[in-house]
Amino acid sequence: MCKKIFNKYKIGLCEGADTIKRQAVLCHRVLRTLQQAAHCSTIMSHETWEALLIFMLAINETLLATPTTKDDVGDQLCERVLSVLFEVWLIACGKSFPSPPLWRTLREMAMTWRHRGALISTWAKVCLALTHRLIGIMFPPNFPKHQYYENDSWTVPNDLTDETVAQVWFRLLHTLGSPVDLCRPQVISQTPKFLQYAMVLDMDPSSHPCLTVLPINFLIAIKGISNIVDAFLGVMSEQLVLTEEDQKKEIPTPPPHRRPAKSFSVSSVSHKGSKSSAALIGVSGRALSASSASSSSTSSITTISGSWDISSISAHILAPGRPKCNSILHLFGEWLFEAAQTGTGLYANPNLSRENNSRQSGSLSSGQNDSLESETSISLMTSRYQAGRATALASLCRIFCSKKTGEQILPVYYARFYLVLLHGLKLNDKRDVEESLVSILMNSADLLRLDLDGIQILVPHILQSLERVLPDKDLTLKPSVNMSEFRRACINILLSILPLPLHFPNLVVRELISTHSDKPHLTFGQLKSRVMNLLINALQVETDPHNTHLLLGGLLVMVQDAASIERLMGENQLPQLTSYSSSSSDSANSLFVKATYLVCHRLISSWKGDLGISLAALELLCGLANSGIKDIDHVEWERGMKWVCDYIVYQCWRPPQAHSKDLHSSVVAAFTTVSVWIMAQPSLLQNKQCLHNVLEVVELGLSGSKSQGKRRDEPIKMKDEKELKPVSMRVRDAAESLLTTILEHAGHFPTMCGPESISTLVDENILLRQCSTKSASSFKYFVLHNTILMALLDDPLENHEEPRPVVNVILRGGFGRHAWSFQLRQLPRHRSNASRGKGQSGPGRPVFLNTNPQVQRVQHKFFPDSINKIPRCAVEHSIPVLDGDVSEISHLLKQQKELETEARLMAENVKKNSQECHPPRVCGEFQTTRLFLSHFGFLHKLEGGKCSLLALDSKKDGFFKDVEMLDRMEPRTSDTCHVFYVRAGQSHYQDILANVESNCLVSNSFLQVLKTFGSPKKVTGSSQDVEGGSGGGWFSGHKHVLYWADSMSQVTFIVPTLQPLPKVRHQQIGNEDKAKRQLTTYPVFIVWLENIEDHIDFPLEEMINHTGCGQEGWSSQNCTIIFIHALQSGLFRIKLQPSTNRPTVATPLVDGIVVGKNKVGAFIRQTALNICRRKRLDNESYQPPHTRRRLKIQEISTKYELKDSRAGLLTSLFQ
Repeated sequence: MCKKIFNKYKIGLCEGADTIKRQAVLCHRVLRTLQQAAHCSTIMSHETWEALLIFMLAINETLLATPTTKDDVGDQLCERVLSVLFEVWLIACGKSFPSPPLWRTLREMAMTWRHRGALISTWAKVCLALTHRLIGIMFPPNFPKHQYYENDSWTVPNDLTDETVAQVWFRLLHTLGSPVDLCRPQVISQTPKFLQYAMVLDMDPSSHPCLTVLPINFLIAIKGISNIVDAFLGVMSEQLVLTEEDQKKEIPTPPPHRRPAKSFSVSSVSHKGSKSSAALIGVSGRALSASSASSSSTSSITTISGSWDISSISAHILAPGRPKCNSILHLFGEWLFEAAQTGTGLYANPNLSRENNSRQSGSLSSGQNDSLESETSISLMTSRYQAGRATALASLCRIFCSKKTGEQILPVYYARFYLVLLHGLKLNDKRDVEESLVSILMNSADLLRLDLDGIQILVPHILQSLERVLPDKDLTLKPSVNMSEFRRACINILLSILPLPLHFPNLVVRELISTHSDKPHLTFGQLKSRVMNLLINALQVETDPHNTHLLLGGLLVMVQDAASIERLMGENQLPQLTSYSSSSSDSANSLFVKATYLVCHRLISSWKGDLGISLAALELLCGLANSGIKDIDHVEWERGMKWVCDYIVYQCWRPPQAHSKDLHSSVVAAFTTVSVWIMAQPSLLQNKQCLHNVLEVVELGLSGSKSQGKRRDEPIKMKDEKELKPVSMRVRDAAESLLTTILEHAGHFPTMCGPESISTLVDENILLRQCSTKSASSFKYFVLHNTILMALLDDPLENHEEPRPVVNVILRGGFGRHAWSFQLRQLPRHRSNASRGKGQSGPGRPVFLNTNPQVQRVQHKFFPDSINKIPRCAVEHSIPVLDGDVSEISHLLKQQKELETEARLMAENVKKNSQECHPPRVCGEFQTTRLFLSHFGFLHKLEGGKCSLLALDSKKDGFFKDVEMLDRMEPRTSDTCHVFYVRAGQSHYQDILANVESNCLVSNSFLQVLKTFGSPKKVTGSSQDVEGGSGGGWFSGHKHVLYWADSMSQVTFIVPTLQPLPKVRHQQIGNEDKAKRQLTTYPVFIVWLENIEDHIDFPLEEMINHTGCGQEGWSSQNCTIIFIHALQSGLFRIKLQPSTNRPTVATPLVDGIVVGKNKVGAFIRQTALNICRRKRLDNESYQPPHTRRRLKIQEISTKYELKDSRAGLLTSLFQ
């Protein structure tokens, strides 16, 4: 009966379509019957099961062994008979395990069916399903469930025991032999059926048309292996079977310009075979027993055509318990390495030899492999089998990128991996971006961050590939490749390369394949200019916001790191290396100019509409200003300032419908950038045009318009004529802060008080200690313009010996507390008498100055000398002579003389009796408060008749308490960062907190980096008897903290210990105050990891509660974590974990970047500060510190206003 049924499956020659259709229907019925029998039968003996399986194998051999002919019975039933075979086989494994000869028969027959695509896809699905069952057996329940496409699923019987699942999995995995044979038609066609076909048609069996599907079969087979690897790693798998349309895209016709890559000469690479099945079984047993659990999260699915099409490789989180790389490579490494070498011509060199071990492939011989790597086959495989090769390369990259901290990988695996990467990164003569290159770059984001032994030898080759990809804005790739994700992977690799030229300039890069050339060895320092240019060029063409953010962060790190190293070498007076020359094109000075020009240009052109990029660009400009680079042309500073001011003007003048929270946030950030530039370079304010630009944007921010309109022909509008309509209150607050920076802090920070305070330390208590009066009631308090609290003290200070009008003023405004002492003087100090005693006696008599000119005695002539020579005339005798009037004249002269003598005597008597005029005595009592208020115009009426001055009643209860509370409100933003040290494997919060108690439990690098966060500061008013630990616990906040501040911000770094921080500040706040209190700081944790995988198990919730952040109203969803991991090279890998509630990222540190030791502390501090700034920008209801202080002043004004008339106020000033 079985023979009759078997005859139904025989393929007839030249049969019609109807006959084939009827035959297929009968065969389907038989298969359903066999399925039903296998599922339902409970009495079948072992021999019956063996016979059933042999019968199924015979059916499949009959239908599948022959070369594929379109629309014959074998073609129509191929997928069906294979699915039934594997289904019945798995059922038999659970009820009556097949004997070894039967397994061998299955393997030998399956190797003759490998030209059938259905076999490869079914085999891959079954192996993947068994892998899922095996993982459930080997690993604990918390191991992540492998995610894959629903079409790739397969049902495995539930009655299989654990041992049976392991046996079946391994045996079926090796059923097809080496998957790499699928790219060798000469091997696949060495079967009796193909040889029979060749003898009939007198042609090469490897040229049969059905073998054209081998590239697809090869790709599916490698995908199947890759999916199994992904299941062990816990990452998302790709789609296994492609549609017809995708297959056409996947296996294109080879273009005429594509040529094989040149072969390289290496010393020893195997070729003659792989490990035997027995050897693999032994290795797999060790691998299975050594594997452990892991967990991961997966990324979203995109169109899959290769393993490099996963949307974001860097998003995969690998659990610490995943299998070791050696275990996975023992199982799949041989196949993946060979597949990754397909088409490279690696074995075409006759000097190379493969291993002598040959595969045990049953009756099939693989002895002809030596001739398979001909030039023609290499060219063919280079083009047609690139998809499978790319998939193998991607899987290898993921395996090596899954290396755990401290894990050892065999050197032979390193060597083979670097060799296939070298060939995959090589560009052809046309510099085409091939699939293998895309696959490597997409899956190697972590390759340079994992302490892989010897990975530095590939840095020049990786850099060359990045130089081909990143600057090309018109790069053409397969449609299935997400261009943004691909560029992001390349940028992540570039971020790992950035510190190498700076920190290892003299390190020689060894060659993987020796060329015996006389060229000097390449050093990392020689790559510096290439890395910098690549960074700039990539930023020029980047359009994706996320990628731009990464590049901006990397650019800022590069500039500041280069500036730090150049400054360090200058201080140590070390000989300048070529790569560090300040005059070279790759110096920090040159990079500053390039970065400023590029970022400012794109900020005002293409980035102004994107808030995230705008903030990152403005953060970069702030970082450039604080980089400390010297000898920069002043024109560059002025140009950068002009661009930022233009950006503010453009954003503020956009139409009303374009205004939004994001736009206003970008304007606020731009004002902050201008403030940072002014603080870094105060000389900018000495430039007339620069000062004009800055004050114009301040005016625009405060009033919403400029005095000079958009058009030059518009009349200038004076400030008192403008109506105040700021763009938003947040923009107005930012403009006020900038104006305060210009007037108070530029060139004067830090003050004599140090950076810890921008306010004066003088308060009422200090003044009272220096005065004759000791009562605080001597102060008179006023509120000016409802924004300034003014305290006036009339009593002169004791160190003033002169009784002059003196008033001491303490001003409390939005931007701090200021103290002034005013003294009314009659003369300027430089014209006052040096002696204070004489100075108090008055100005004295004016000094007489004899300024009359000296009188010259001259004898005047009434007549000319020649008068006697002139003859007289009759008229002259008409004038009488004087002789007759002498007596009368003498009498008159006598009377005049008597009168003058009498007048002189009278004047002398008056002079003797007169008193000298003296100045009045100096007054000792003044109304200095009245004088001060009057002279400064504070008593005048404002518009509407409202007085600008309000008197306060300081005698009311609680007044001084409110004033003290106002003084405690910081005029700068205040943030707190908590620092933790996590040893390898720690996950309990108490163990982590105990590490900082002793320096033996932390690394020296941690202590060195910790000190760069800020300067030690003693906690004010701390009386707790708590000893800090030597491992950083000294800065636990009980007695000391680490503190850093500038003119606008201050950051405190606390290293928590097992002893919780005091909660006095929380206990003193009532429920009503808590409701009114606005949260102005955001939790940022800095976590040092000895093992990078421990970031998954960090006890965030417990740390939030222990540090007191939970009492501030925050939860673990609001916390941002910056993880630091020290690499063996001395560099540091950064991992960012944004808050899950409205995640925020900032620069300069971005996720995955690698930085050097010199600036890692400054980078972390700057990143934490920028994260908090962005959080505040994201909160539209956030009030800046100076606004909160003003609101407090208004509250004090309303609460303690002295209810009196204006006349009463003036009267009180005279008392």
